Amino acid sequence: MKNIILIGMPGCGKSTLGVILAKELGMGFVDTDIVIQNMTGCLLQQTLEKEGVEGLLDREEQAILSLDMSKNSVYSTGGSAVLRESSMKHLLENAVCVYIKLPLCEIQKRINNRSTRGIAAEKNETLEDIYNFRTPYYEKYAHVTVDCQNSTVEENVEKIKKSIICFIQQK
Repeated sequence: MKNIILIGMPGCGKSTLGVILAKELGMGFVDTDIVIQNMTGCLLQQTLEKEGVEGLLDREEQAILSLDMSKNSVYSTGGSAVLRESSMKHLLENAVCVYIKLPLCEIQKRINNRSTRGIAAEKNETLEDIYNFRTPYYEKYAHVTVDCQNSTVEENVEKIKKSIICFIQQK
């Protein structure tokens, strides 16, 4: 199977879904936020505080470009990965990209620790601002979109698997 790339807003469940999806499909799992933290030796929030939004985006790009995309794995990306075209081009090599879609109101319920999450956004930007800015990028890069509202993790994993199978069969 190809690589599977999960994109979407912070708090939409990419990491949780990615781990379970990888286990069920017998694939590797990579969380690009963890790759950044391993590369920098800092938490994402610390990198954001030290280097600013552009610095964090640069680190994310470096981390993503360092990934070996020849291994069949599920990649959970940071919510801002879509903001760098070079990152997405690298991720999409031999991959199916899945947009994990949730409405803003659900994201707002889930993100209650924004000051420690390392979300690549200016302090004055609201989650609504981030959501409105990034959504067109998620839609641009996604091969398939999976609406994860009002579903369990297990149901969402099944939706992702079915969507990927449909996408591959259509190609």
